[in-house]
Amino acid sequence: MFTPGARSLHGAGREFMQRTELGAQPPSDQMLGRPPPPLEVPYTRAKTVVPLPAPGDIAIPAVDLRDAIEQRESVRNYAPEPLTLEEVAFLLWCTQGVRRVVDGVFTLRTVPSAGARHAFETYLLVNRVEGVPPGLYRYLALEHRLAEESRDPEIKRRVAAGCLDQPHVLESAVTFLWTAVPDRMTWRYGERGYRYLHLDAGHACQNLYLAASGVRCGVCAIAAFDDAAMNLLLGIDGERQFLIYVATVGKKP
Repeated sequence: MFTPGARSLHGAGREFMQRTELGAQPPSDQMLGRPPPPLEVPYTRAKTVVPLPAPGDIAIPAVDLRDAIEQRESVRNYAPEPLTLEEVAFLLWCTQGVRRVVDGVFTLRTVPSAGARHAFETYLLVNRVEGVPPGLYRYLALEHRLAEESRDPEIKRRVAAGCLDQPHVLESAVTFLWTAVPDRMTWRYGERGYRYLHLDAGHACQNLYLAASGVRCGVCAIAAFDDAAMNLLLGIDGERQFLIYVATVGKKP
């Protein structure tokens, strides 16, 4: 209920909530019998691809779940020590790993997603990873591999600038950049699916925080970024695919 003197509730946020209420949208594409969108954005097979260790072959020290939750905090200062490829593979698997593809229509992964729609792509800014040249990569979750996107020596500074010059982007060993492909979610849920994209981003990043504790890493989630600049940097249009969340990772000092 509106209270006199309170801030107006008629801004874009309130309009978004009203227009995505249940029952406020037309039937979704799934209801209309239209085929689902692809499970993953295609990649150019001519690009360099980095194989990742299989999840079952990665040995990670056991961490007590209660300790991981109680000690969780954002860490912005990192040691100069690089991550191993095994550690990177583990973090990628814990945040978007595909456990099973079902009928070519949906995937079961290591994180929750509304209706198992899993509408994210994971880009990885690599600054210090053993055996992987610095640059921008994309995680091919269906294949559990990394595809090179850019080896521009200025890429980390461009990412940092797009994140409003937050210094821990430059200091991180890797930075996760999650993009959303809304068609995957709206196919089932219509415009209400945009709400679920943001909920799913929280699921993925929380898994990153918890998984990082097992490899002696700290994480800092970032929501403050220049949307247009970052979408341009990633080569996406900002509508059919857009950046939704960022997180830096590095060894704790």
